[in-house]
Formats: sequence, C-alpha cells, structure tokens
Amino acid sequence: MKSARYVVGLGALVLMASLLTACSSNKLEGDLGIKGAPDWVNKGTQEVDDKGGHLLHGVGMAPAMPDLSLQTSTADDRARAEVARVLNSFMHVVSQNYSAAAGTGKDQQVDQSTSRQIQSITDQNLSGVRILTHWPNPKDGSLWAIAELDLNQVKASVANAKDMNAGFRDYFSAHADNIFDSMPKGDH
Repeated sequence: MKSARYVVGLGALVLMASLLTACSSNKLEGDLGIKGAPDWVNKGTQEVDDKGGHLLHGVGMAPAMPDLSLQTSTADDRARAEVARVLNSFMHVVSQNYSAAAGTGKDQQVDQSTSRQIQSITDQNLSGVRILTHWPNPKDGSLWAIAELDLNQVKASVANAKDMNAGFRDYFSAHADNIFDSMPKGDH
C-alpha cells in the first residue's frame, strides 16, 4: 500500500510537471506585440524573481466599455484571477511534492483537511493581491491591469496557520522557494 501511494504521488507529480510544461509552451513568446504598451502588458501573467523575493504577476484586460468603473473592476478582477490561477498551480505542485516526499507515519499522505487548509490559505492570500497599475490602450479602448502577490506573504500565511498539518507547514517553509524556482516561468 505504501508503494502504491508513492507511485500515485509520483504519477501526479509527473502529470503536474507535464501540464506546467505544456501550459508554458502556450506562452506567446513573451510579447503580445501591442505597440506602445508597457512591458508588463506584453509579457503577461508570469512568475517574477525580484530582489525582495518571488512575485506572482497577473495581467487582465477589459474591452472598451462606456462605464469606466465597470471596465476597471473587470480588468482588476481578471488580473486577480490570473494570480489565483498561478497560485493554485503552485500550491498544487507543493502539495504533490509533499505527498511524494512524505515518508511514513502520519505525514505519509496529505488528507482532505490539509487540502481544505491549503485552499483557505490560497483564498486568504488572494484577498491580499494588490493592483499595481492600469494601462488604457488608446487604439482600441481596452484597459489592462496588473496584479501582484508576494510569495513571502504566502509563506507567512502557511507558517502562521496553527491548524495546518505540521509536516506540510514545515515542508512548505523549507521548499517553497526551490519549487517556485523550478516552475516554468511564463504564462500557465
């Protein structure tokens, strides 16, 4: 039974790595080609290594609308959704890696309660996503937004989660940066 869980865990890890690789190949060569647009618009959603740590940037766009407030909230929501998508992928990879690495005993599997806790941590961090700026495209009236989430915020949330599986919490603290570094950079 132990080896079956290990094989299933490794299978899930290989599947996730394949999905991330496949998704990164859909990247539009890092340039949408919108003339006059800021670099962040053309680069799109991505993971960024920064002096202060690791960041998730989500880029969203809303088409021209007569209501600027609605257009802005639509672009912002889409940018936040992009951060959520990348954060969910990242947390899934971490949990799969933890499942594969956990040896025996109580940490052998990540149970449903840990999965719910991971989702709660993800939701909590998404409320902390901040919109950095907007760019209105003068050619078509679309509005672009970029949202940012710092991985240090995610790490702090996991570290402070008292009801989190201790094995997962320790694993996350020790390996989150390395897993982030190993993820394909670019759009997922």
